Amino acid sequence: MRSYLLRRLPSALLVLFAASFLIFAILRLVPGDPATSLAGPDASPATVAAIRDRLGLDAPLLSQYAHWIGSLLTGDLGPSYAIGGDVSDLIGDGLGATTELTLAALLFVILLGTAFGILGATSRSRWIRSAIRVTTTAALAVPPFVSGVLLVVLFAVVLGVLPPGGRVAFSDAPDLAAQYLLLPALCLALPSAAVLGRYLKDGIERALAEDCIRTAAAAGIAPRRLLWRHALPGALPPVVTLLGMQTGHLLGGAVLVEAIFAWPGLGQLAEQGLQRRDYPVVQDLLLLLVAVFVVVQLLTDLVYAWLDPRIRWE
Repeated sequence: MRSYLLRRLPSALLVLFAASFLIFAILRLVPGDPATSLAGPDASPATVAAIRDRLGLDAPLLSQYAHWIGSLLTGDLGPSYAIGGDVSDLIGDGLGATTELTLAALLFVILLGTAFGILGATSRSRWIRSAIRVTTTAALAVPPFVSGVLLVVLFAVVLGVLPPGGRVAFSDAPDLAAQYLLLPALCLALPSAAVLGRYLKDGIERALAEDCIRTAAAAGIAPRRLLWRHALPGALPPVVTLLGMQTGHLLGGAVLVEAIFAWPGLGQLAEQGLQRRDYPVVQDLLLLLVAVFVVVQLLTDLVYAWLDPRIRWE
């Protein structure tokens, strides 16, 4: 396993380097100038030039990129242009909320996706299979900004059982924090749970159709044992890979969901940074998301190899 990790590290570092260069270049192509935004519409050209000099925006782009990479390597992310405060403090404040939302959504994805997959593959009721198919289709077809509004209208306005938005820390009031977390986590999890459920359903059906499983069923082995001891483990390895990919989608979708439910995480910080052309905040956030996605994919490969004995490290 150690040799496998050492072989994967160069490619992971190469992905991070390429992503950092693309992020830096694309942000500079976005229309707008941070110095002009900070100076205001009535500022003189001299004032704008002074702000650009103070922020280092008048330096060559390669020099700005090298300075940014050097700051990342030393752990000094520097100050924010427009939002105010250190970038590391801003990211640290929102990271806990986004991590909390993503982990809760991931739990919903696993629970709902497993239920959809097992019931869709093994239920003998045509109505249950049809209901699962309709539910997963709707979860995939309806975008989060629509499903989020529908969840708020149903559970917060009509039924009045859950808050419409905001966040309470678990350290302050665990029961109240769970209520605030439920709707955004469910909204974020629904599309990924539908994908996982369909993928798991197909995997279980293929496993149950194998000759060894059918022979075991003919020999009188209980269907429940065949499912949990043979069919489900055989369908898990590719599902784990899909789950790792969906984790990256959850991180990306959290930006939109946080805006819908006023969740004070990295999504709101990214929105503020983009609106105010705050380059340090946005580029550090985007690179952080890429780094998390790379780590998740690496862990996914390790779990896949652990589940599938046919895979060898060498």
